[in-house]
Amino acid sequence: MGGAEAWPYGDLGIPPGRIVAIPNRGEFFVRDSGGDGPAVLLLHGWMFNADLNWGLAYAPLVDAGYRVIAMDHRGHGRGLRSRQPFRLAACAADCAAVLREMDATGAIAVGYSMGGAITQLLALEHRASIDGIVMCATSAHFSSPLMKRTWRAMPALRVALGLGGAGAWERALKQMGFPQDARSGWIAAELSRGSARDLAEAGRELGRHDARSWLRSISHPAASVITSADNSVPPEFQNDLAKGLDASVFEVHADHMAVASHPGEFQEALLAALADVASRAGSKRVSSVK
Repeated sequence: MGGAEAWPYGDLGIPPGRIVAIPNRGEFFVRDSGGDGPAVLLLHGWMFNADLNWGLAYAPLVDAGYRVIAMDHRGHGRGLRSRQPFRLAACAADCAAVLREMDATGAIAVGYSMGGAITQLLALEHRASIDGIVMCATSAHFSSPLMKRTWRAMPALRVALGLGGAGAWERALKQMGFPQDARSGWIAAELSRGSARDLAEAGRELGRHDARSWLRSISHPAASVITSADNSVPPEFQNDLAKGLDASVFEVHADHMAVASHPGEFQEALLAALADVASRAGSKRVSSVK
């Protein structure tokens, strides 16, 4: 990539990207650091793609010895374009298929915001694909008053995204106080890769997602990285999810985008959460063999 779309994080490593073709499903853009370490599957949030969500976390995870796998969801970034409406369950099935194709079943799935909802469905419907889960800045449902207002605005959002392109994202970032520099240009360019139709439908899907009645059916070892100053996904929702999963809790005192705004604290919490889940997943595997 070049110009405004160039990787903006200097010497921080970015895993190689490639297309993984799944028969009868489609082609998926996946980053894979390779290596023999335990696999971690990173699932990004709504409107973002893997690089926008996880760019600052790639190198610390690789340095810690993990094989880092990250994919763009349907309609987001370079993700699959489908004639079918966007569905979280289809994204979960995509993840399971990619892990099988890459010989990476048994990974720990890490879901951020919308990626957390996808991870919940992956653990429920494709439980053999993963060994554990980490929830980040996410919930079992997305039905706060603010969220409900957001979901009702999806038709208007679709029109705005369809007409505006990268320029609309640049203006939005400026209004949010982002400096007008090469990094903001890269962010706007990455955001504009998404499909307006799919992004809007993904918002509606989040409004419909409610895992509270079946959370206890998830038996994987779990941990939660809770963003305790979150104005998008209420911390009480995040704590309720952790209780429903019997998850270990690791707190970052930051707003919803802690992964980017407080990278040091977030990475420390994520690494601790992964170590916790990996230790319990290993114990579970030993017990099942016995």
